[in-house]
Amino acid sequence: MEKIRVGVVGLGHRGRAMFKLAGKFDYVECAAACDILPHNWYEKQWREDSPFSEMFPDSVFYENYDEMLEKANLGAVIVETGADIHADFCIRALERNINVLTDIPVVANLDEADRLWKAAQKSSAIISVGANPNEQKFSVLLNEFYQSGQLGKPYCLEAEYIHWNHPDRDRETAVALTENGNWRKLLSPIRYCTHSLGPLLTVLGEDLRRVSCFGTGQHAAAEEYGKSDKKDDMSCAQFQTESGVIVRLMRNGRCRADIGHHNYRVFGTEGYMERIDRMGKPVIRYNSEKANNNMEEISGEFMPPAYAENPDAEGHGGMDYAIEDRFFRAVQEGLPAPISLREGLAMTIPGIYAEESLKRGGEILSIYYPWDEEWLNEPK
Repeated sequence: MEKIRVGVVGLGHRGRAMFKLAGKFDYVECAAACDILPHNWYEKQWREDSPFSEMFPDSVFYENYDEMLEKANLGAVIVETGADIHADFCIRALERNINVLTDIPVVANLDEADRLWKAAQKSSAIISVGANPNEQKFSVLLNEFYQSGQLGKPYCLEAEYIHWNHPDRDRETAVALTENGNWRKLLSPIRYCTHSLGPLLTVLGEDLRRVSCFGTGQHAAAEEYGKSDKKDDMSCAQFQTESGVIVRLMRNGRCRADIGHHNYRVFGTEGYMERIDRMGKPVIRYNSEKANNNMEEISGEFMPPAYAENPDAEGHGGMDYAIEDRFFRAVQEGLPAPISLREGLAMTIPGIYAEESLKRGGEILSIYYPWDEEWLNEPK
């Protein structure tokens, strides 16, 4: 079996983690890496035992991305730049028919969505979206629950992504998260909606079509959290599908709460399922009419069930390994992208419209996508 030559662009903490993870697959060759900061390759970085130049002596380091695409003979590239600049790196690889695994959010604006969609349609390569929450245990079980008919038709869904980020709690981690720029600090909270919407959209079967969003304003002390261009500490968006399904999302930019990162609730006509994380103790609970409405409870760790016995399954509780495994297999076997660009845009674009609604005081806005006829009339 010919090995897939893989390159990575963006050697912040996540780019390095994903490159190391790729090295665990025996049919993958970690061939090249690219970053505008050479010290990320040649010097020992956060929580690393040695520089990447020593870990991957057969890999070639590039400071110029186009040069890497031109010379490294890659079969796939992993895009791990800051979330505000993913799209152009994906487009440039697709134009060379190089397969892409990109992190989320996929695009930063509607113009990028338009250009990336068109590039993907023209390319013979696949682009898969690294939406690792879609691989988590809750998402897998939610889909099984739905497919078995125990959930019925979802009619109301909720998600929270409340991330403790007090600067004194873990300054080392805070520094690491800014290695690829300060996009986490500057991005409006509701724009980072992909971790929440991704798993929910897998059981909806339709796109989000309307949104109204409100923000709290800034209340956390600037001396504690640092100055920011963000207008809101937290924001809440309510989306609606064409058939009338409601999806509510709460996102924070900064707060003092320690209630767990990802919570989900799905109300269906036949049953209910939730994942609730409190103080690091995640629990999945569900009930259905077919089970006499008895609430059942199981542990809610992130590890995808299919990888629970795999010692190599690492990264965000094994979700990152699952993402790479399914992507590399698709490339090797000529299969469709495990999480398609359409799915990635469907969980990214609503956040762009939500931010615009917030700026307009909660005005209800219609949401359009590159596959819609109305898309051509949307201002880019």
